[in-house]
Amino acid sequence: VQLQASGGGLVQAGGSLRLSCTASERSFSRYTMGWFRQAPGQEREFVASISRGGRTTVYADSVKGRFTISRDNAKNTVYLQLNSLKPEDAAVYYCAAHFTYPHELTMRGDWEYENWGRGTQVTVSS
Repeated sequence: VQLQASGGGLVQAGGSLRLSCTASERSFSRYTMGWFRQAPGQEREFVASISRGGRTTVYADSVKGRFTISRDNAKNTVYLQLNSLKPEDAAVYYCAAHFTYPHELTMRGDWEYENWGRGTQVTVSS
């Protein structure tokens, strides 16, 4: 499955952004989706994951309560709402997909995802 992320940009600290990631396949609902991020000089880190039906979500502690992952399977799209942004949230954000049908699973490890989109840059000014 091919993934295309969008929605990044420059925002002031405390502001909000909504990232989108659209998949090329109609079988999108069979995939667990995840968001990861990578800042310069740092390793890629987990941000959030959502099960294929959207019933289960999981977040990194650093974003819990500020970010929300959701999906619209009719539109083959997963979203990441970023609120109360901090300068340390600045990074390239990547979406990823893993085929998990028929299970409802979330996954935190980047090694568990076999499909990756190009990233979208989020910059937060202080």
